[in-house]
Amino acid sequence: MSTKIKFISFVTAFCLIAFAPVEQVSANGAGRQVYIVKVADAIGPGIADYLNWAIKTANQDNALCLIIELDTPGGLAEAMRDIIKDILGSSVPVVVYVAPSGARAASAGVMIAMAADVAAMAPGTNIGAAHPVGAGGQEINKTMTDKVVNDMVAHAKSVAERRGRNAEWVEKAIRESVSVTETEALKENVIDIIADDTQALLRLLDGREVAGKGTLRTAKASIRILEETIRTKILKTISDPNIAYLLLMLGLAGLYFELSHPGAIFPGVIGGICIILATFALQALPINYAGVLLILLAIVLFVLEMKITSYGMLSIGGIICLSLGSLMMFEADGSGMKLSLSVLIPTIVLVSGFFVAVAGLVFRAHLSQPRTGATGLIGEIGIVKQTISPEGKIFVHGELWKARSRESIEIGSKVRVINLENLQLEVEPLNDDPAGEPETS
Repeated sequence: MSTKIKFISFVTAFCLIAFAPVEQVSANGAGRQVYIVKVADAIGPGIADYLNWAIKTANQDNALCLIIELDTPGGLAEAMRDIIKDILGSSVPVVVYVAPSGARAASAGVMIAMAADVAAMAPGTNIGAAHPVGAGGQEINKTMTDKVVNDMVAHAKSVAERRGRNAEWVEKAIRESVSVTETEALKENVIDIIADDTQALLRLLDGREVAGKGTLRTAKASIRILEETIRTKILKTISDPNIAYLLLMLGLAGLYFELSHPGAIFPGVIGGICIILATFALQALPINYAGVLLILLAIVLFVLEMKITSYGMLSIGGIICLSLGSLMMFEADGSGMKLSLSVLIPTIVLVSGFFVAVAGLVFRAHLSQPRTGATGLIGEIGIVKQTISPEGKIFVHGELWKARSRESIEIGSKVRVINLENLQLEVEPLNDDPAGEPETS
């Protein structure tokens, strides 16, 4: 009987362990980590790719939560939307923590904070000023402003309402560029927590219920920081409008030099690599294709300058097209990412000067009289070394050549080369020509 009781007890204990709810394991967070990513940059394709990877990694590893330490002036609207979709679609709780002290979550950063399961700020930080601006930092025209603002307001209010945050304040942040401190943000129900540092944040998160994602147990959890990958670093670098523009200019200059001096190889290879990188970067940036077409037209005009005598008019047209295209290249989409004038102006000057200089060299090369090869012998003066009657030999251009003439010419006489046919020179006697002595060595 006692054996049966032991057996039943064993089976009962086994079933309790084997069929225990998964939530029971999740609740205490045993063996799980808090993942942290740090973003201190403008929001662009590189940051969006980085956060997408971080959120996927946290979900695959079943992390306790993912904390995004945020410090951003804003960025591209499309990149922001991609990040928000990733946050909203995460099965792991996502915490956006505006830190350290002195950091900000402006423009696109406001919407990313609104999308978080838990929004937190460190003392001495601020959030807001989400009104859209042009790609160069300037105000955009009223019609475009109304479209962009209304679209951003609708999106931001939808996200804020889903997370139970102050949708009216978010609208003010977009329409009126309202910005608040961490204490004001907590009072206005914009954020949930104020934490001095990461450890304080983990303590305050402990025991907090996240809708649909369980209760956080973070007080004693270990931390894993997700560093940027090489791919992310490269994408972040080249997706900066200034870098993308420089890559495009370098690529076009390299290909232009290769076309004007075939066989140089190195400029063509570097130019091709830069063009590919620029294309990759520009497809992720808000570009104006009219600006790109103007830049390409400028290259065509510079190439034509090498072929057509325009007395500089084609070069002037190319410089104008290059300047206008560069100014128009990036659209005003409320991104806040801009092409710096300190990069734009010197680049236009240097690249235009390079194109004009190369075109001038090629044009002069086409016009100048050949000084080497068979054509270079025409007009040269030589000395007869073997009597020409009607054939003989002359010394010209440092070489001994067979020569013929319609007249008999004695040894030591000077002759001028008038033609070359089948490796034999046709010459004429040089009687009272003032030309100097020819080369004889």
